[in-house]
Amino acid sequence: MDDHPPGGWADADLIPISALEHWSYCPRQCALIHLEQTYDENLYTLRGTRAHRQADEVGVGSARGVRLARAVPLFSDRLGLTGRADVVEWHGATPYPVEYKAGRFGPRRDGRHEALQLCAQALCLEEMLGTPIPAGAIWSHAARERREIPFDDPLRAAVPEATAAVRAMLHGDRLPPAPNDARCPRCSRCSLFDACLPALAANPARIRGHQSELFHPTDE
Repeated sequence: MDDHPPGGWADADLIPISALEHWSYCPRQCALIHLEQTYDENLYTLRGTRAHRQADEVGVGSARGVRLARAVPLFSDRLGLTGRADVVEWHGATPYPVEYKAGRFGPRRDGRHEALQLCAQALCLEEMLGTPIPAGAIWSHAARERREIPFDDPLRAAVPEATAAVRAMLHGDRLPPAPNDARCPRCSRCSLFDACLPALAANPARIRGHQSELFHPTDE
């Protein structure tokens, strides 16, 4: 898939960079958003929108002597990725992507999902600008601090793998199975909890029972 001819991607085959984070977090969530076009708001998504407010304003400037650009359009002919970077700083001649997130760093948020998205941005920038990018950062709006992410070989290899997986999912006709982490933060904090119904979707026997009641009602 990665050897697709440059510029030869059909629109339906282009993968949004944001979908990689969704896929890493939960393939079913990714499918609901990008395949079923389902999206709901909750406290966490609203916090995310607020955290992105400044980064979403297209423009160039500087901060503390560092040149930067906001809402930078991104594209990869090699991978068939499209999207944008919240902020790209220039450390000397080296681009340095920065992704804005609302939550704090901690044991429940190790940043691996965001790191995949950030690395995908870096791979796009490397292709667009023809320069290596060794690292970027995730900015925590809640903690008002950043965590640097080195783009090592395993992380770089994970980007085309995730891209291919998302593309295969989008060309399919079934949602991935529900993880049913209803008592864990992944499900309980997801804005699509009511659309996903993980406890029900993860129990095929229960679904078949409801289908039987729906299409073969019991005589009263």
